[in-house]
Amino acid sequence: MALELKKDCKYSLVVPTSIGIRITPLNGQPVHSSDEYRLQVTSAETNVASVSSFLGLPVKVLTTFVKDSPIAQLIKSNLKSRHMDYEGPDVEQGGPWGYRHQFNIADSGYGSRGPRVHNDRAGEVGRTLNVNDFDLDRIFGKEGVQVVHLSGLIAALSPETSTFCLELARAAKKHGTKISFDLNYRATFWKGREKELRNAFTEIASVSDILVGNEEDFQLCFGIEGPEAGGEGIDEKIENFKEMIGRVKETFPNASVFATTLREVINVNQHLWGGIMLEGDNWHVGKPRPINVLDRIGGGDGFVGGMLYAILKGWEAEKWIQFGWASGALAATFLTDYGQPADEDMVWSIWKGNPRVKR
Repeated sequence: MALELKKDCKYSLVVPTSIGIRITPLNGQPVHSSDEYRLQVTSAETNVASVSSFLGLPVKVLTTFVKDSPIAQLIKSNLKSRHMDYEGPDVEQGGPWGYRHQFNIADSGYGSRGPRVHNDRAGEVGRTLNVNDFDLDRIFGKEGVQVVHLSGLIAALSPETSTFCLELARAAKKHGTKISFDLNYRATFWKGREKELRNAFTEIASVSDILVGNEEDFQLCFGIEGPEAGGEGIDEKIENFKEMIGRVKETFPNASVFATTLREVINVNQHLWGGIMLEGDNWHVGKPRPINVLDRIGGGDGFVGGMLYAILKGWEAEKWIQFGWASGALAATFLTDYGQPADEDMVWSIWKGNPRVKR
């Protein structure tokens, strides 16, 4: 196996995150015409960690909360229900116009009408994540962590969170923890901070062991040439993506695993779903095949979460992308942004294309 993980660690996976609330109209309706909504706790990074936590691996969340907020209480209860430990300060709200947990207002779309997402992040308490609020030597040294998963969403959220992710990466490297980095480029986060964030992202990527991103992520974060446009068939498109990943590997030779998802939207409720992974010098490809989609948000996080779970379990590399593919497909069948696997068999049944009743 290309990745040798630390032994005797308290935590298999640690994720820094800013957690908020998603509200979604019922029955696939758009926001502007709805008066009934479903509310849930959400963050991309806990979406990733949920695969491991539901399947029994110890997970810890590093975040920050609004003190005495009922939304913070809801979030803490939700993390406990997902079998996750959490650590982080309770920040004073500072009055009605102070801090709060962000809101993600998103409909699921339906058929030919695509989903629409509106992020309301004003006053987001997660922007205050500060390395001084956490004892990194205790977390990575005394307690021990096998993998820390960093997201570009958190690394770009604010100057404080950029520093926080950089210090996490440095501490992880110091203590022998493997680093996973999903670029998750967002243009609105980068506006006016392009040079600063490229420097931060480059440092994190240079010490990462696992790099995940789509073609836009690698182009916009690092200026790496993307896959050639066009291509008549899926095999040609895959070869173009392999060439792009090869360029990423040349830029960041420290990493031993590179991965990207492949998605083609037929309509809102049916996608072609695939993935490509380079492990060492070995290519592993899950060619796109049809999946049914109840809600697409979190599918990419499920892919990363499943891949990390397979790595943490010590499986052969061929199974990493298979379990990742199936975990992403599983997440697309849940109304939550994260899949909640009952057991490994539920995930493997998806990979095998076996939707039969299990009695």
